Amino acid sequence: MPELPEVEVVRRGLERWVAGRTVDDVEVLHPRAVRRHGGGAADLVARLRGRTAAVPVRRGKYLWVPLRQSGAASGVAEPDRRSGEEAADDALLVHLGMSGQLLVQPADATDERHLRVRLRFTDGGRELRFVDQRTFGGVAVDELGAGGVPLSVAHIAPDPFDPAFDDAAFARRLRARRTGLKRALLDQTLVSGIGNIYADEALWRARLHYARATEGVTRAEAVRVLDAARAVMTDALAQGGTSFDSLYVNVNGESGYFERSLAVYGREGQECDRCGTPIRRESFMNRSSYLCPACQKRPRHPRW
Repeated sequence: MPELPEVEVVRRGLERWVAGRTVDDVEVLHPRAVRRHGGGAADLVARLRGRTAAVPVRRGKYLWVPLRQSGAASGVAEPDRRSGEEAADDALLVHLGMSGQLLVQPADATDERHLRVRLRFTDGGRELRFVDQRTFGGVAVDELGAGGVPLSVAHIAPDPFDPAFDDAAFARRLRARRTGLKRALLDQTLVSGIGNIYADEALWRARLHYARATEGVTRAEAVRVLDAARAVMTDALAQGGTSFDSLYVNVNGESGYFERSLAVYGREGQECDRCGTPIRRESFMNRSSYLCPACQKRPRHPRW
C-alpha cells in the first residue's frame, strides 16, 4: 500500500495538473470505486460537476482536493493557488488502497483496463482518471470539518511533516501504550503516514527492534525513531517514492526508485549496510518485518 511519500508525490502532481480547474463531468465506471460515498454514484457526480479544485491536501496516506463553487458565469474559474480551505466546505477524498492510481491523461488517450472513475474539466484539457486493479481504494465527496480535514479522516493523527505535529506529545503517548514499537508506529491514530516499509527503515536507522515494549522506550529513543522516520521518508520523496511493482506510479504513470536505497526492507539475506550481518525477515501481523539482528538487538521481553 502506498505510504506517505508515495501519496505526497501524487498530491504534488495533482497540485500541478488539477488545482484551479473546474469539473465539467464525471463518469463512474465501477460501483466499488465510490462505495465510500454514501449518496452513491449519481450523487457523487452531481456534487462534483461545476466545482473548482483547490490545492490538494494530504494527511498520512489520505489525500483530498477541497472543492470551491465556480465564480465564473461560464463555469470556468480562474486558477487559485491558495489552499482554498476557507472557501470550501467539502472535498473530493481519495484513498489509493493497495493498487489505486490517479493519472492525468490526454482526453484521447486509450482507457486503462482498470479505469474506475473519470473526471473531465471545462477547459477541455487532460482528464483525471482513477484506476484501481484490486478495487480496494475509492473516491468520495466528504464534508470538511475543523482545520479543513474531511470528517471521515478526523480520527487520523497528523503525520510527522504536519506543522501541527507535536513531537513531545507523540513521545508521551507512545510511552503510555502497552504494545510493540512497530505496532505503535503503524497505528494511524498515533502517527499517520508510516507503513510497513518506512517503519522497518526508520527502526533500522534508529537501531531499535520492532518488538521493543513501548512503555520501555525512552523519550530520547521515541524522538530518535520519529526523526529517522522523517529522514527516510524525505529521502524516499526525493526519489519519487518506492515502487515494488507497476501499481504505484505518479500522475504521469512514472514509478519511484527509492527501492534501490532501502537498507533492510525486502533485503532478506543481504548484508547490512552498517555492519555486514545478513538481514533477517520475520513474520509480523500477517506481513513481514525486516531487520539487522546485530544492529537491532532483540529485547528480553518483546511485545508484538
